[in-house]
Amino acid sequence: MKTTNHDLAPKKTDTRGLPQRWWMLLYGVAMVFLGSCSLVPAKTFETRQSDTQPQETIEPNQGIVPPPIFSSSGDPNFVVKVVQNVGPAVVRIDSSRTITSRVPDEFNDPFFRRFFGDAAPQPRQRVERGSGSGFIINSSGQILTNSHVVDGADRVTVILKDGRTFDGKVLGEDPVTDVAVIKIDANNLPTLSVGNSDALQPGEAVIAIGNPLGLNNTVTSGIISATGRSGRDIGASDKRVDYIQTDAAINPGNSGGPLLNARGQVIAMNTAIIRGAQGLGFAIPINTAQKIAQQLIATGKVDHPYLGVQMVTLTPEIKEKIRDSAGDRLKLTADEGVLLVEIVPRSPAAVAGLRVGDVIKSINSQPVTKIEEVQKLVENSKIGTKLPIQVERNGQIVQIAVQPAALPVRREG
Repeated sequence: MKTTNHDLAPKKTDTRGLPQRWWMLLYGVAMVFLGSCSLVPAKTFETRQSDTQPQETIEPNQGIVPPPIFSSSGDPNFVVKVVQNVGPAVVRIDSSRTITSRVPDEFNDPFFRRFFGDAAPQPRQRVERGSGSGFIINSSGQILTNSHVVDGADRVTVILKDGRTFDGKVLGEDPVTDVAVIKIDANNLPTLSVGNSDALQPGEAVIAIGNPLGLNNTVTSGIISATGRSGRDIGASDKRVDYIQTDAAINPGNSGGPLLNARGQVIAMNTAIIRGAQGLGFAIPINTAQKIAQQLIATGKVDHPYLGVQMVTLTPEIKEKIRDSAGDRLKLTADEGVLLVEIVPRSPAAVAGLRVGDVIKSINSQPVTKIEEVQKLVENSKIGTKLPIQVERNGQIVQIAVQPAALPVRREG
């Protein structure tokens, strides 16, 4: 579910006389977000630059000293032991896809063919390549990685730390959470033990292993900087994940690699960084990744509940902006809640009768004041089962039952 764009980027709707997309005035420029995978063609959180472009060099700040991290045993070399134990279960994933350029329709017109003949442009193909990371979750060859590492790939190659190379088969991928599972034809492989990401606390020591910028088996370390970062917090509002933030160095190519605790248990999967920032890496909690992986292994896909709305958290500042923009066309009396700013045509929300200007006060009898709370409650609902939603409309409380459908997932190219 998106946060400001909940569920799906909508088509144009009837906003009852309001200026089209007036709600866009409510926010400034979104934070630039970078998927931490060096795969150029695969889906990431922003448009990738060409591999041929020079890397931006950041001069080190001599005044910044990374904080030391220690294990619970007090062993200053605990990172070495962790890497020795789990390193063989971390893999490199190379992928490629063939892109065919499209010839403009005008050149297929007989009039143009008369003049250009065989000299008319022809479709051209090019191969785009990239690499990321992953880790083995089953000794029989199941590997966890990011969806954007393998999305659209014609070929996936998995390289183990010992140098062995295998063709990988994508069992399934879920772009909504950015999780994918790959299978290779191998047995008796080393695996990672799994920790509990729900019990993490800021300040805990963590270790990242991956293949940033083609540098295989790179190890970095740091701490958990924060937990529960929403997609909206980091500029990825289309992702239904509460991210773990870390200051362990993560770079393009680390995508899909493990974030480990001091005991060598994987507690998250590295997935994103913010361009231009230092010490701001983000990872998908392993409890979330495992849940998605189990569904991908079982069915090859994941269905997410979908309402079909765009929404914003109502604050005094936003309420004032809406009044200035909409005037008397929108009677907004609520001071808090989640304001619906657009409804996708023929969506579950539209069918149930939700309207632009409604303010969600509760879902399934649980009060909500933020879009993140709505996101979690909808994600935990059941597709096809009616979900009671209480809204404030023109100063009146209205009860509406919405029956979530499966989220329509858009894929790139």
